[in-house]
Amino acid sequence: MKFEFHEDASFLSRIKAALPELNRAERTLGTFLLEFPGDLASYDAQELARLSGVSKSTVSRFVRRLGFENYESARRAARAESQRGSRYFLAHSEHVPPEEQLATSLEEELENVSRTFERIDMAELDALATAIATSRKVWVAGYRISHSFASYVYWQLIKVVPEAALIPQAGESLGEHFAAMQPDDVVIWIALRQKMGNTDAALLQLDRLGIPTALITDDGTEPNHRMKWHFRCRIETSSPQFNHASVTSLCHQIVTRATLRAGLDARTRLRRIDEFNTELGEV
Repeated sequence: MKFEFHEDASFLSRIKAALPELNRAERTLGTFLLEFPGDLASYDAQELARLSGVSKSTVSRFVRRLGFENYESARRAARAESQRGSRYFLAHSEHVPPEEQLATSLEEELENVSRTFERIDMAELDALATAIATSRKVWVAGYRISHSFASYVYWQLIKVVPEAALIPQAGESLGEHFAAMQPDDVVIWIALRQKMGNTDAALLQLDRLGIPTALITDDGTEPNHRMKWHFRCRIETSSPQFNHASVTSLCHQIVTRATLRAGLDARTRLRRIDEFNTELGEV
């Protein structure tokens, strides 16, 4: 029996829908994949059969029952779903031994940072820094986990540029801020997986407004040529959480280079901030 699924049905939703009707071996495989879906995206059919304790023929029947032509088409679907940001796909049945976890994590961080900056044109990074330093106002946006990185960029830039805003704040709409933007502003939009549903519409609107925008995403996002700058960060990991070391490093480079571009104005602003904080007893 081959189940009928909507063509947009996700890999995991297909397994959940089919599970009650599967035979014992197929149900064993389905249950295993619901717990460790990343194994299908990472391993070939024979390896998956070994890890789940079923035969290779069971794997082949299973993926056809889910509506896939063969194992490779199911594997592509699982990979595509993992690229959209589900943390479920980070879990694997073969765990890193506890004594190796720190070394593995550090190795992954270094690899992510290195691979990220290998494909960044430093001239583009410097151009963004110049635009930030000479802009009327810098708008920094991000939702969910991206909001944390947007907050970091904002709190660094507010010390060295005349005007900066973190958007949206609680209870605010984007329209309130978009209406206040001007062509000599700069927007830094951070949209790591899983991004909010309004992201594409917001970026399209910024393009229509002619606001120079720097987009920061993970490398699961296709290059966005509408944006003046698009920096894609590698966040791969063997742990149950994405590794954002490359994002932090990129944000640091942006604020550091912008501070250097701002020159004397930035140093003067930093000095005045420290003087006021001292007088107000805030340091």
